[in-house]
Amino acid sequence: MVVDGLKWMFLIIGTTIGAGYASGREIWQFFGHESGLAILIFSVLFTISCFVVLTISYQEKTENYSVVLARLMGPRFSKGYDVLIIVYLFTTTGIMIAGGGAALEYFHVPFTAGILFMCALLFIVSIRGVKGLTGLNSFLMPVLIISLILTLTVYFRLNADFSFSNWVSQRNWASSFTFTSLNLLPLVAVLSTTGTQIKHRGEIWIASIGSGSILGSVSFLYNESLLAAAEDIMLYEIPLFALLESYPHSVTAFMAVLLWTAIFTTAASGLHGLSTRLRSMLDMPSWLLAVLLLCLMLPVTELGFSRLISLLYPIYGILNLYLLVVVLIHPFFLSKRL
Repeated sequence: MVVDGLKWMFLIIGTTIGAGYASGREIWQFFGHESGLAILIFSVLFTISCFVVLTISYQEKTENYSVVLARLMGPRFSKGYDVLIIVYLFTTTGIMIAGGGAALEYFHVPFTAGILFMCALLFIVSIRGVKGLTGLNSFLMPVLIISLILTLTVYFRLNADFSFSNWVSQRNWASSFTFTSLNLLPLVAVLSTTGTQIKHRGEIWIASIGSGSILGSVSFLYNESLLAAAEDIMLYEIPLFALLESYPHSVTAFMAVLLWTAIFTTAASGLHGLSTRLRSMLDMPSWLLAVLLLCLMLPVTELGFSRLISLLYPIYGILNLYLLVVVLIHPFFLSKRL
């Protein structure tokens, strides 16, 4: 039970820590100054959201998100959000591919070549389905999390100046709702494919609490570190590199590799969630569907990584607020069935 719970926990973290999050661009977009309380609220909201989605998926033995959406908001509204999720997964997976190309530019790999390389690997993982995805996340996520925490901790201790005395007067707490709602759609899409593989309800508790606690802690540490480097962030496409400016080249290169893996795992999660939904609607082999989707995503990557995040993420965060409200009130109805 514990091993399986950790497996789902790493799937959740791998789905959330992508191009926007791992690079720092997403955290800087939503948080920033006076955001300690907002990040704490996000951690709680994220934990509840994961628990609700996984529980519905476990009860209904789902293989894609359509049944979960119908349980949450009824057949009428679920159809509208079904379309929104398809558009969201399509565009954000394109953002991840663009982020992968941007990360490889650190190693002097041309942007286009980096994108094509990422698409080839995404095609291979998509053929293996959810087993390939969970295996990938179980291997990569612990390394990424530990390395990111160590890097941020060192930078935080040397550069940041934080005090708990200003938490009461913080005014950015509302961003916790839009940040959670932004990350909710990929969670619904990906976690809804696990319903037939969850064997015990204890796995849900481990995955939900573990992922919420880890992401909340890393988000807080990341945000405080970015605040200390606020003057340099605008000079970088990827804010993480602003924090790594004073590190040895070997450390920066290692973190660039880890950043790319985070981007890749989120892109793989998005492509998997999109493919499983479309396969229930289209009579098409999985490999052909993956090729078609990747080809259609290539034009999206031309808009650039930071531009896509600054334009689309706030819009999706607002549009998903209704889904977040529905998820948060669902436990009151869910408790009657447990």
